[in-house]
Amino acid sequence: MQLFRFANPDFLYLLLILPVMVVLFIINETRKAKAIKRIGDEELVKRLLPERSVIRPWIKFIFQLIGISAVIVILARPQFGSKLEEVKKEGVEVIIALDVSNSMLAEDIQPNRLTRAKQALTRLIDNLDNDKIGLIVFAGDAYTQIPITTDYISAKMFLSAIGPEMVPKQGTAIGSAIDLGMRSFTPGEGKSKAMIIITDGENHEDDPVAIAEEASKAGIVIHTIGIGSTEGVPVPVIVSGRRDYLKDAEGNTVITKLDEEILKKIAITAGGSYVRASNTNIGLDEVFSEIKRMKKQEMESTIYTEYNDQFQIFSAIALFFLILDFIIMERKNRKLANIRLFKFKI
Repeated sequence: MQLFRFANPDFLYLLLILPVMVVLFIINETRKAKAIKRIGDEELVKRLLPERSVIRPWIKFIFQLIGISAVIVILARPQFGSKLEEVKKEGVEVIIALDVSNSMLAEDIQPNRLTRAKQALTRLIDNLDNDKIGLIVFAGDAYTQIPITTDYISAKMFLSAIGPEMVPKQGTAIGSAIDLGMRSFTPGEGKSKAMIIITDGENHEDDPVAIAEEASKAGIVIHTIGIGSTEGVPVPVIVSGRRDYLKDAEGNTVITKLDEEILKKIAITAGGSYVRASNTNIGLDEVFSEIKRMKKQEMESTIYTEYNDQFQIFSAIALFFLILDFIIMERKNRKLANIRLFKFKI
């Protein structure tokens, strides 16, 4: 199976001009039709304008759309991977455990805790090279979002879709996230394994310190990043289209506070460090600097090392339809008036 990709995918954004062209074309044709109706009777207009064609402009426009689409695809440089190669690199395995509970929507970190954490993770992934990364999301329970991988593009794509609505059970089960993380690393002794937990620390479900101790015995270093304020803030929610604040079962406004103590204990127990996030610095850079100092391990991965451009078919399509667009005139040719194309006169 060959890997397909675009070498310059940003050019695909140019496809957004196609619906704009369609709207403008329809508006223009509608205006022309109204202008012709104002001249007089339709049969009289046909006699006065015998070479006028209703269908030709549409055919030409469709050909233009197909040709322009093919040119845009050519600019994006479609490619197929042609050579598989086993590549050995040195790096570490890192699993990020991201809290996606409702409390992460609090706005003491702008724009809110969760969005700010995702932005920082995106920048971190952009700077990765040989390391493997995995992503776990957790609230009342923990779930694997991205298995351990070097596919940084997919990691960023999945990261962008993360939100509280994706987990069926609310709460904050840090212990479950650590336990799932322990089982998510590549099996084997002597491997460099680290976890980064990003949360407000309000654990309600389990004993994360005890599970962190088990992780430490398995050779896993755990770093924690506390995000939020210790003073506490309400959690904004949208109810019936209006902004409100999260309420408990008794109707009281829920106040979420950063629990630094539990996060410090987890980090100390598992040989890692604790960092307090702020609006200007989430703390991922500091934590990852420590991870980079860990002993590197040799990791094998299979990648495509050669890619062949596959623009030829799109060039042929573009050329064919743009030539047709050039050949076909908007008005009828009296000599060709009886030629039928697509079962109707053109």
